[in-house]
Amino acid sequence: MTQAPETPWWDPRKRPDRAPFLAARGRIIRAVRAWADREGLTEVEAAALQVSPGNEAHLHAFATEAVTTAGERRPLYLHTSPEFACKKLLASGETAIFTLGKVWRNRERGPLHHPEFTMLEWYRAHQPYEAIMADCAALLAAAAEAAEADVLRWRGREANPFLEPERLTVAEAFERHADIGLLSVLNDRPALAEDARRAGVRVAQDDTWADIFSRVIVEKIEPNLGHGRAAILYEYPASEAALARPKAGDRRVAERFELYACGVELANCFGELTDAVEQRRRFEVEMEEKAAIYGERYPIDEDFLAALARMPPASGGALGFDRLVMLATGASRIEQVLWTPVA
Repeated sequence: MTQAPETPWWDPRKRPDRAPFLAARGRIIRAVRAWADREGLTEVEAAALQVSPGNEAHLHAFATEAVTTAGERRPLYLHTSPEFACKKLLASGETAIFTLGKVWRNRERGPLHHPEFTMLEWYRAHQPYEAIMADCAALLAAAAEAAEADVLRWRGREANPFLEPERLTVAEAFERHADIGLLSVLNDRPALAEDARRAGVRVAQDDTWADIFSRVIVEKIEPNLGHGRAAILYEYPASEAALARPKAGDRRVAERFELYACGVELANCFGELTDAVEQRRRFEVEMEEKAAIYGERYPIDEDFLAALARMPPASGGALGFDRLVMLATGASRIEQVLWTPVA
């Protein structure tokens, strides 16, 4: 039997179901901008076309090219984040900025993923990353108020957006949810593999330490985060925080945290690394891994590294805006909160 084609999103019969989600989206956008205005954040616009889309091994970009009037061709990419552009603005003298705009990531599509999505990204110069933690809590409350929601919801899970988020380190989460002493097995693949198998996590022969770490996070940690109230998972191993500065007093971990609600990752935030030499080294390591796994690598943005050397100390956050709208409205799929999903 031939399966009937799925009704397209633009079919008028779907509009009554989509309209409440999209109306709430508009209110949340206005609430976010109002929050940013109260905080003294200047809205900026980051160019989507960049010489490098980012240098993380498992992020995949959409590639294109610029053609001059003389017919010369130069590769460009749609950015996977406005981070490089925003940090150049910090180097130029901006001190408190945000951008709410489109980003693109290839090889991503599902209930929580879309190849084109909206990201809220913001930076505060001369502020600790605890200030960004406070921002995340404020944003959850602002979105819920705009959506007229008492709780955030996703697949039967709920979180109160008006409660202060729980804070736990990655090491504490590994101990609590997987019975793994993470700091004792840092960069020790055989030891982490043994602990992961004991916790019921599958480990393949060719898995790296980072692969196993990520699988434990996905299978054992994430599903348990953000129930009842949001959660902030912080102090990631330094090897898993390519853009974050090391923690003062303990360089084994870095100033990176992620915000979760209802088991869903909403934001990825950092105390920003400003050491251009170390950043180049990390990018090169990431691109070697990308080449080994996927057979491709992205160029390093030399202009970004030059700006990074002049950038002031800062902290910043990147929040998946569409996911925030989903949880505030109770939507089950990301396409429900997008005006025009990618075909």
